[in-house]
Amino acid sequence: MKEHTQPSEESQEDEETPALQEVHFDIRHDLQKRVDLYLRDRLPDYSRAMLQKWVKQGTVLVNGRVAKASTVLRSGDSVHVTLPRLAPREALPENIPLDIVYEDDQFIAINKQSGLIVHPARGHWNGTLINALLYHAQQTHSTLSTGSDPWRPGIIHRLDRDTTGLILIAKTDEAHWRLAGQFERRTIKKNYLAIVHGNMDLQSDLIDAPLAVHPKIREKYAVRPEVGKPAQTIYNVLERFKGYTLLELLPKTGRTHQLRVHLAHIGHPILGDTMYGGQPITLRELAVSPRLCRGGGAGSRKPEARSQKPEDVDAPLITRQALHAHRLQFVHPTLFTRMHLEAPMPPDMSHIVELLRTYRYI
Repeated sequence: MKEHTQPSEESQEDEETPALQEVHFDIRHDLQKRVDLYLRDRLPDYSRAMLQKWVKQGTVLVNGRVAKASTVLRSGDSVHVTLPRLAPREALPENIPLDIVYEDDQFIAINKQSGLIVHPARGHWNGTLINALLYHAQQTHSTLSTGSDPWRPGIIHRLDRDTTGLILIAKTDEAHWRLAGQFERRTIKKNYLAIVHGNMDLQSDLIDAPLAVHPKIREKYAVRPEVGKPAQTIYNVLERFKGYTLLELLPKTGRTHQLRVHLAHIGHPILGDTMYGGQPITLRELAVSPRLCRGGGAGSRKPEARSQKPEDVDAPLITRQALHAHRLQFVHPTLFTRMHLEAPMPPDMSHIVELLRTYRYI
């Protein structure tokens, strides 16, 4: 009997979309066995009920034709199955670069890069921050706290996949519960930087708007006063530009997508945050007159815009939400000293700020 397994071509995966695999069996003996019973023997990690379900859904083919559970396999038959890939039994170490801001024997602070998911989840069982941290712990002979979830060792709080900046990881159980307690009591001070669309009316203000899962789109959150949990964000204007503003954000609560939803709610979505109304931006849009931006007439450009290749001028300057976890202030979990950690603004955001200062300064 011969078999081989290969990944199928997948559309974009997310946390709700399981990865698929294709499994092929060539029958070399006259087994006289039903296909569902044969698959149960060959795929012991999957239950018989699951296998029967896939047979009914038409994902099991015998000799290129959709099989029934009662189909009897004979010598020379070819069985092809498309099935979801099972989650691994545990997260595995992976050599993924980490930008370590601070580390001791109690915790580690990472400046997380864009595109890095914090912990394994459905559809993303590898390539996460946890996989990188397990490798780092292996190489340095250190540990991560056990926490409450075996898939999230050390995780005290999270950042969205495309949000950059500081995240704390506990290395011991004592550090974990002490730091988690500070987050729960809201004594940890968090400072974010964001570039938003539009010009703020006020120099500083409090956004007080309850949040809950979006009523129609489960991946999103929305301001929903009738059912939402309390959520508060303070913003301070750091710099104003024509059409854009650089903000300091001080979240008083820690709801999922809180900063992104709050800023969209007041009409100033974060640059590049297409999920919540933000738009990407190009050098052409920043550097030329409004009339030329609309595609007609003449307009003046600053020297940097003229020096760029056409494809660079029209390429998005950022492909994610322009949001960065900039500072954390908290008490060390065992030394009880005051900690002040900072991660510099990432290159994509700092480049946009410099361009705004060049072309859009008020």
